[in-house]
Amino acid sequence: QVQLVESGGGLVQAGGSLRVSCAASGSIFRFAAMGWYRQAPGKQRELVARITSGGSTNYADSVKGRFTISRDNAKMTVDLQMNSLKPEDTAVYYCNAHFTSGNDYWGQGTQVTVSS
Repeated sequence: QVQLVESGGGLVQAGGSLRVSCAASGSIFRFAAMGWYRQAPGKQRELVARITSGGSTNYADSVKGRFTISRDNAKMTVDLQMNSLKPEDTAVYYCNAHFTSGNDYWGQGTQVTVSS
């Protein structure tokens, strides 16, 4: 069992930066592929960035070059550094842990609002 708690959301002006963090419980964290997803009002949840247990990363085209995902297995955290934020980045951001067994765990989400 893995529990995920996000923090760090908030309100920022366009062009600004924000860092959201996800703290996990459960020693099996290091085996999980961790991802950040977001869901804007009226839209489907979408993958923003993902980092495997080995540290490989991939990003949605819309955030490449602006967002960076990182993980610290010792601290059991995964962060998303968001730079050059745009109003269209406004959404609830969710942390996800995915295991090869097929089990998925989600955090409760944190709101990110980018004003123009």
